[in-house]
Amino acid sequence: MKRDGKISAFGFFNVDKPSGLTSSTVVNKLKWLSGVPCGHMGTLDPLASGVLPVGVGNAARLFEYFLEKEKEYVAEFTFGVSSDTLDSTGTLTYGGRIPTEEEIKAVLPSFFGDIMQVPPNYSAKNVNGRRGYDLARAGVEFTLPPKKVHIYGMETLGRAESGHTYRIKIRCGGGTYIRSLARDIAGALGTNAVMSALRRTKSGVFEIGNSVPFSLFEQDPSLEELEKYLIPTELVLPYPTIRLEGANSVKIFNGLAVRAEETDGLYKIYQGKRFYGIAEVKEGKAKIKTKLC
Repeated sequence: MKRDGKISAFGFFNVDKPSGLTSSTVVNKLKWLSGVPCGHMGTLDPLASGVLPVGVGNAARLFEYFLEKEKEYVAEFTFGVSSDTLDSTGTLTYGGRIPTEEEIKAVLPSFFGDIMQVPPNYSAKNVNGRRGYDLARAGVEFTLPPKKVHIYGMETLGRAESGHTYRIKIRCGGGTYIRSLARDIAGALGTNAVMSALRRTKSGVFEIGNSVPFSLFEQDPSLEELEKYLIPTELVLPYPTIRLEGANSVKIFNGLAVRAEETDGLYKIYQGKRFYGIAEVKEGKAKIKTKLC
């Protein structure tokens, strides 16, 4: 059934995705509700829950500006078990000792900073034109090359309900595979582990404390109600505002580079009171980099 009308403003929904749903399911629902194209920023596996920022309309053009954002997770790692998918949804093989919390605490700092990490074969990584998970499901043997990721910090939060499972809080940069961390931390302890639960509590400026449960969107709110959950685009961009006067304030919106006193960098720019997009200043010249209206 087609929904009548479309949302009149663009921005971001900070969705609290439940475990068991794909990120694309969330996006498709919001696309139907809003009547405009939408896209998510940073996929969450079906097993995972938590913060899933969804760009609405032209806001989806801004994803490149959030690539370096810090993310925060609370993960559950179950020790003494391995899996082809590196999480509890795969084929499980039991074996390996169960470390103490003190042993886990002692090894975590060795993963801080820039590290090289091998992504899971069951991932969306491209291998000769095919997704890794498609090849893995087909039984094709391959090894993905390691990639550099950044870990800002980790800390243990005690045991979960299972005596073999520990909860670990992780702060990391974009592109980090938490499933791979489970494998590598266990490997450093001489054992095996899988990721058995994951909740993203932060993705850049989007935090779990001001997220909207997906269940509210499942109730098919009206367009007016939907807009109450929308975060205006300019509020999530961590850039100062550039203000131009006279002829320069007209020329820049015609695609021209104009003189600017600001230091090199990215700036929010307004056309009158309307948020227009992102401008870039380079060597004393300002030019529109991304137009949103």
